[in-house]
Amino acid sequence: MLNGVDKFKEECGVFGIYVNEEKTIASSVYYGLFALQHRGQESAGIALTTGSDFIVSKDVGLVSDVFDEDFLNIKGIAAIGHVRYSTTGGSRAENAQPLFSKYKLGNIAIAHNGNLVNADIVRELLEDAGVIFQTTIDTEVVLNLIARAARKGIERAVFDAMQAVKGSYSILILTDDKLIAVRDPHGIRPLCLGKIDGGYVLSSESCAFDAIGAEFVRDVEPGEIIIIDKEGIKSFKLVEKTKLETCAFEYIYFARPDSFMDGISVYESRLRAGEELFKESSVDADVVIGVPDSGTFAAVGFSNASKIPYSIGFIKNKYIGRTFIEPKSQLRERAVSIKLNPLKTNVEGKRVVLIDDSIVRGTTMRRLIDILRKSGAKEVHVRIASPKVAYPCYFGIDTPYRSQLIGAVKSVEEIGREIGADSLAFLSIEGLLKALNKESFCLGCFSGTYPVSAPLEIDKFQFERNE
Repeated sequence: MLNGVDKFKEECGVFGIYVNEEKTIASSVYYGLFALQHRGQESAGIALTTGSDFIVSKDVGLVSDVFDEDFLNIKGIAAIGHVRYSTTGGSRAENAQPLFSKYKLGNIAIAHNGNLVNADIVRELLEDAGVIFQTTIDTEVVLNLIARAARKGIERAVFDAMQAVKGSYSILILTDDKLIAVRDPHGIRPLCLGKIDGGYVLSSESCAFDAIGAEFVRDVEPGEIIIIDKEGIKSFKLVEKTKLETCAFEYIYFARPDSFMDGISVYESRLRAGEELFKESSVDADVVIGVPDSGTFAAVGFSNASKIPYSIGFIKNKYIGRTFIEPKSQLRERAVSIKLNPLKTNVEGKRVVLIDDSIVRGTTMRRLIDILRKSGAKEVHVRIASPKVAYPCYFGIDTPYRSQLIGAVKSVEEIGREIGADSLAFLSIEGLLKALNKESFCLGCFSGTYPVSAPLEIDKFQFERNE
């Protein structure tokens, strides 16, 4: 659940590097993870191999807090890293990734972004067979499946393990001499391949390549397994037929705007979303403002299309960011004022169009509208640069029960009244697809139709019994 926070939480980020000779690659992974910090702030970790020794450093906290200078100066031939926000399993040190183990073929570490919808079933089968689990996260299920099939060799073991699981995953696996990447057959979670002097890099987002001076090569294809070792790079497919259905919320909110995902500029898609939003839901107003940072680029797009001036409406406290600890419920609404403060001179006496990427519970938007009115705004018209969120996600985004999604229990008109807006409109699914310039995405949180069937017993899809 969201613990009262009126935004979806990020999933995780993964980063890996392989070079042909020992270099100080831990620092490269560090900077790569630093660029992916927006994807998770609960824990961070790096596993590194020298070809003979395995070294792992991980803990709860931000990237800048977890690793010391001595570790970052260690030389190796390959490494993987991970930043985490928990979607399965709690926020505990033992759940920090990469997970490390010794198995028949040597050492192995694994880092995972996504969520396995059949993890509980597979975990129970493994426990019945005598496997003991050290963590509560679904990543350990994959690690044990690989270890059990080790007699077949690492490549076949990875292939067989991934045949047994369903859901979303971008996974990096490190052995003593190999770096392996796997993306699920629907490509729900992003993963891309890059090149650096003497080797290759893999990352959840292309922005991390810029951080270390690597060159973007291509996106990892849905259902693709990539193996990098001293012989070079090779790949093969998990299944014959795949369909790219990247999570639409990667473009709407999660990814950094300077990233490219599956051929789409995140920045340009957000601009286009704002333009489409105006085409669908125009309004007479004096100024367009965005909710920082997620609504900013859609607001610029809305302004460009409408010719209504764009202006800064809120100043964001740069020392808080997404890691701000929420206070108790009675003070939570006041916390919005600590994060975002109005720039009164830009809204006083004006009809304001307020742009944001989504509405989850509605509590934050209600507070922001109240702040604008107290700052002298004559009217506040809310425009949301995504469709109405009415269903939970099972594929690596932390979402609440359906009963706590305001879009699941109220109409657009009812939501508008609830948040106190003069008018409210959401971007249609058709408008979103126009903004993304492609037709195939995971739109489950908007439509209730998912690329992979989720078990019906998952209770967050149901309305809570007392409602």
